[in-house]
Order: sequence, then C-alpha cells, then structure tokens
Amino acid sequence: MDTSRPTHSLVIGYVAWLFGFIGAHRFYYGKPVSGTLYFFTLGLFFIGWFVDLFLIPGMDREADIRFIPGPVDYNVAWLLLVFLGMFGIHRFYLGKIGTGILYLLTFGLCGLGYIYDLWTLNDQITLINGSVDHGSPRQPI
Repeated sequence: MDTSRPTHSLVIGYVAWLFGFIGAHRFYYGKPVSGTLYFFTLGLFFIGWFVDLFLIPGMDREADIRFIPGPVDYNVAWLLLVFLGMFGIHRFYLGKIGTGILYLLTFGLCGLGYIYDLWTLNDQITLINGSVDHGSPRQPI
C-alpha cells in the first residue's frame, strides 16, 4: 500500500479555509465535531477561523497519516460532495450506486444525507481504500 501519497491537498484545505467560518476546512480534514461547532458559531466568532490559518498545515499532515490512500481520491470525492452532493454524484463516484440514485431522486434525502456525508465522507473513503487488495498480504491488527 502506498502510504507516502498524500490523501488531502493543502491547496484545497486553504480554499476551504476561505469558507472556514462555516467549518468547511474542518469537515474536509475529518474534524466533523469542530466543523459543526464552527458552522453554528461562525468559526467561533471568526477568532478560531483566523487561528486555523496557521493550523492547516498540521491538519493536512494529520489527515495524510490518518486516512488511507487508494483508488478513491479524497479531493475528487470532496469536490463532488460540495458542488454536486445534493444530487448524489459523489455517491456514484464511491461506487454506491443505490444511494446515489436515492440522493438523485430525493435531493440528498432532503439535505439530511448531505449532512451525514459531510460528517463521514473521509471514513467512507478510508473503508473503501482499505478494503482494496493491493497485491500484498494484509497484516492483522
């Protein structure tokens, strides 16, 4: 398994930071609780948002360690979720055709499925990438 390849992009992290007062960069880096807190407090009244400008490189390194690289690209999935998530396009990209059709017909289950995916997309991708056989025997945990 190629663990040296980064899973998240620092550039996308900083672009998401521009909208960080609603928690975008925190969701992107797999921090859904603080992302939700930022959403409801405008980035902890813009102070936490400004501090995060300097914390993003560390969040990026942490995400690269925490999440598993593989055939499903985190950046593509996040861009699809942000811009086309209500139509389930990111679900089709993840190979979840059934829920992709469901999102398409119900406008992301009226937005609730979209919120669920904001919270869990990184973990969903890690499960998919971790289950792919890379030609080497899996090590027991």
